[in-house]
Amino acid sequence: MTATAKARWIVTTETKPWVESELEISAIAEVPDTFAQLDKPKQIIEGFGASFNELGWTSLSQLADSDRAEVIRNFFEPGVGLNFNLCRMPVGANDFSRDWYSYDETEGDFGLDNFSIANDLETLIPFIKAAKHHQPNLKLWASPWSPPTWMKHNKHYAAAQPHPLMNQEPNGLRDDQVGAEGTDMFILDEPHLDAYARYFGKFIDAYNQQGIQIGMVMPQNEFNSAQVFPSCTWTPEGLAKFVSHLGPEMEKRGVEVFLGTLERGDDSMFEKVYADGEAGKYIKGIGAQWHGKFAIDAIHKSHPDLRVYQTEQECGDGQNDWRFARYSWGLMKKFFGAGANAYNYWNMSLLSGGRSRWGWNQNSLVVVDGATKTYRFSHEYYLLKHVSNVVAAGARYIPTIGWAGFENQIVFQNPDGSIVVVIQNDLNVPQQVKIAIGEHMIKPILPADSFSTFVIPA
Repeated sequence: MTATAKARWIVTTETKPWVESELEISAIAEVPDTFAQLDKPKQIIEGFGASFNELGWTSLSQLADSDRAEVIRNFFEPGVGLNFNLCRMPVGANDFSRDWYSYDETEGDFGLDNFSIANDLETLIPFIKAAKHHQPNLKLWASPWSPPTWMKHNKHYAAAQPHPLMNQEPNGLRDDQVGAEGTDMFILDEPHLDAYARYFGKFIDAYNQQGIQIGMVMPQNEFNSAQVFPSCTWTPEGLAKFVSHLGPEMEKRGVEVFLGTLERGDDSMFEKVYADGEAGKYIKGIGAQWHGKFAIDAIHKSHPDLRVYQTEQECGDGQNDWRFARYSWGLMKKFFGAGANAYNYWNMSLLSGGRSRWGWNQNSLVVVDGATKTYRFSHEYYLLKHVSNVVAAGARYIPTIGWAGFENQIVFQNPDGSIVVVIQNDLNVPQQVKIAIGEHMIKPILPADSFSTFVIPA
């Protein structure tokens, strides 16, 4: 770094997103408020992304072709917007699909003779191919929300009935079909376990035939949660039995298996599966979301060689407001501080209000107005861009030490040696902060209620 080098400075406030300027870099001549511990680099950052969902594609399809292409470019084109390089997708229906479906709903089809991804040819596959046009090296991982209904004890896609106070859509679930946390809704006999593992294999193979490679799978989304939408509860013991079948099917295809997605703050849910002699040898990482953030500290400490993916940023309520962007910043700090190697947002795009097929309102990075056929980027889009736009794959998370009141930042070192500092001023007045990076210092005055990113050259 030369004596005249300047840091790139990007600021976002509620009313003015992504305002760029420069900031002087100086030698350390006074006591800093916070120190970047460059001599103690932590986990490697593999990337950032979101989930390919059917309602994401159907909402974007309401836009003019040029507008849709520009949105996808801003998600995936390197150096333009979010720089997404590592994304999630469902195996069959999820809560933001058009309706319930699986790839084989023929009762007792243990040979999977009727397996088909025809549904995905209308939505998920064109969505992913549009993304790969801008990011050919896009990495994908996948998880199911529900197995085919004939593989489940209740013979239904859902596991809970709509709540009378939440204005949810009816799903036809009877009282005797309701599932519960701590139970296995999947039929845990050899024929069903074997068929379901091969079902994953046929899914990988079918997508390969479309020119789409999936590099990792997780056996179940939120395996403790009985939901009104596609869902299936599993015990750790049940998951261990399934992973023992799933692992060999994925191994012969070169596909990794992570244990997830964990949505409870209980690390024993992971440890019981990982301790199984047969299942544990196939598990290469842990996927956590929602309250799973309270379990990954312990898991990462006990198993530092296992990778950690934040698999779904909490979803909001469809208002896409500044309040939730501020909350989402706390999630980012928590997951990266606990060892996350990757960070996934949830819905890329939804219609205004963000309502799902089952009456679930959630936020999205792009909000599409179906009446005017226009779109806007949400506050969370810009917040995520403050990190993903400038943190390259292969970067290292850098821990920091700060005085009380100066602990609201995350720092990374890119493979080219540049340093990225992302910091929030959560006060309603401007705040100066003195940040030490190696032998140098920056001393910005942060605007009130703002997010700032500083890129310090090597």
